[in-house]
Amino acid sequence: MSSFTPTPRSRARRKPDRAAYDEEAVFAILDAGLLCHVGYVINGQPFVTPTTYWREGRKLYWHGSAASRMLKAQGCGLPVCVTVSQIDGLVLARSGIAHSMNYRSVMAFGRARLIEGLAARRAAMEAFIDRLYPERSAELRPSTDNEILQIGLVEMTIEEASAKRRDGGVNRMAADDGWSAWSGVIPVETRLGAPMADAHQSAGAAPSPSLDLYEPGARLDAVLTKAARS
Repeated sequence: MSSFTPTPRSRARRKPDRAAYDEEAVFAILDAGLLCHVGYVINGQPFVTPTTYWREGRKLYWHGSAASRMLKAQGCGLPVCVTVSQIDGLVLARSGIAHSMNYRSVMAFGRARLIEGLAARRAAMEAFIDRLYPERSAELRPSTDNEILQIGLVEMTIEEASAKRRDGGVNRMAADDGWSAWSGVIPVETRLGAPMADAHQSAGAAPSPSLDLYEPGARLDAVLTKAARS
């Protein structure tokens, strides 16, 4: 099993027993997510940009407008920190200090670069579509060169990464035993709703095969994980 070698910037200091640095743990959390936050500094000013992302091996990708000042800054070899997190449960105890959350998170470090050239941009956007909806790019109208030129795409090789998670129940404290407040876990999940066809273009049509994974009631993180493995 391959692992990322932690350094002072990526090693977990608080609750280190919850941390993992192997690819399996890191990739499992990345593949179950869709939204990341990209942190970086421009001229001494910190910024954090939320965006959708996808993973191929040890590389992360995200996109935005080709005119985006933030994207251009990120793509010039700027050091960035990418974070992804999932909330799995609210943990309620009989004292405030013992309250917690069940979660999964990843912090990844690297240097971002812009993807140049029409062919490379087109391939990356098709990979993004197919990562979410397997084989859907073949069903779609091909993007024009002008459409591709409007998109900015960033690639980052993960240099360091750490995964951290908490699961389980309440950390009981002896001092709480005499109180009657309810304690336990409230699970948190994001589930899919029923597809709603466009009234003009797809009225009465069934979803295409590329959407087979997106069954109503399915957990989004589970669907994204299956799609990433397809």
